[in-house]
Amino acid sequence: MDRKKELKELYKQTKSEMGIFAVQAKDGGYCFLETTKNLKGKINSTRFQLQLGSHPNKDLQQKWNELGEEAFEIAVLEKLEYDKDESKTDYSEELSIMKMLWDARLKA
Repeated sequence: MDRKKELKELYKQTKSEMGIFAVQAKDGGYCFLETTKNLKGKINSTRFQLQLGSHPNKDLQQKWNELGEEAFEIAVLEKLEYDKDESKTDYSEELSIMKMLWDARLKA
């Protein structure tokens, strides 16, 4: 039972990777950006929603349906590092700024 508690505590202390990823058409014709506090989880969720035809972004879902899954790739563009002192708990503003910067970079 102690080992179970130890593993549970270790899991709670594990920090997920934060950052921005893109769902983009391989031909470069379409790109959807998303920031998240949990890259791995959100990428899996996005892929699952697209495969089911239930992604909340209707434009992305339509392109996915038209072109097919094989026409897209999902790539992590940048990861956001946690503050060294660990006092900060909300990274929403940094993620928002990151999205604006990447949006501008990709449009240029």
